[in-house]
Amino acid sequence: MNNMLTRIIVAAIFGPLIIWFSYLGGYYLFGLLMLFASVAAGEFLWRVLGSRHIIFWGVTYFFVIATTASAMLISYETGAVLLMGYFLVAGMLLAIRSEPVEQLFRLLTTLFWGTAYIGLLYPFVYLIRDYSELGGDWLLFLFGTLWLSDSLAMWIGKAIGKSPLAPTVSPKKTVAGFIGGLSGGIIVAVILYFWRLATIDLSLLIIAGILISFVGQLGDLVESLWKRSLNIKDSSNIIPGHGGVLDRFDSLLFAAPTLFLFLKYFVYS
Repeated sequence: MNNMLTRIIVAAIFGPLIIWFSYLGGYYLFGLLMLFASVAAGEFLWRVLGSRHIIFWGVTYFFVIATTASAMLISYETGAVLLMGYFLVAGMLLAIRSEPVEQLFRLLTTLFWGTAYIGLLYPFVYLIRDYSELGGDWLLFLFGTLWLSDSLAMWIGKAIGKSPLAPTVSPKKTVAGFIGGLSGGIIVAVILYFWRLATIDLSLLIIAGILISFVGQLGDLVESLWKRSLNIKDSSNIIPGHGGVLDRFDSLLFAAPTLFLFLKYFVYS
């Protein structure tokens, strides 16, 4: 009960702050996303490397920050090129080490995954904001859908959920909770149609809401897969009641690219 109260208080404080920065856009949103990416990179590297491999700490952290910033301020293609540069640099540095090759290759793939996961997915939030004059409303749609879907999935899963959705990765998540979470996208789509997005076809909003909820919930499982491979519960405890930045925004990192591509090819095509 205390943990739930803590979660609600933290969400009530930081949720509106995130939405405010989303509407401000520009360097305000850029700074917020860089803060998230910086903390997320630290969480990832601490869990993967601990206090070992200081050189890989530095190289990976630099490329995560550089990739994220370049994808937002210069172009997404520039960020992708930097990611390829990281793959080359990390690969060469690991290739000359003396550890078993299986261990070195596993480390390379893990570090590359984490760098791409953070560095190339966070920028989509910024790209959505700048894609149209309704960018702030679209981010409200994105965050609102993810937050409501997460809550509905948890409540419905606890109430009537029986069949596990992903028993190996996340045993507590249920099929009923997953389906219930999808309704969050529909609810937010209808609300925002009558409130902020009346110029957008309602059917498109409903489809977008369902897609965001669907991909967001699966994105949550992807991060759980990484944590399960390390036998950890949370990426950190930096956010009271919510774990780490990677824990709190795992669904966002998959949902943001989905919404961006939907806007580009179906709403503003």
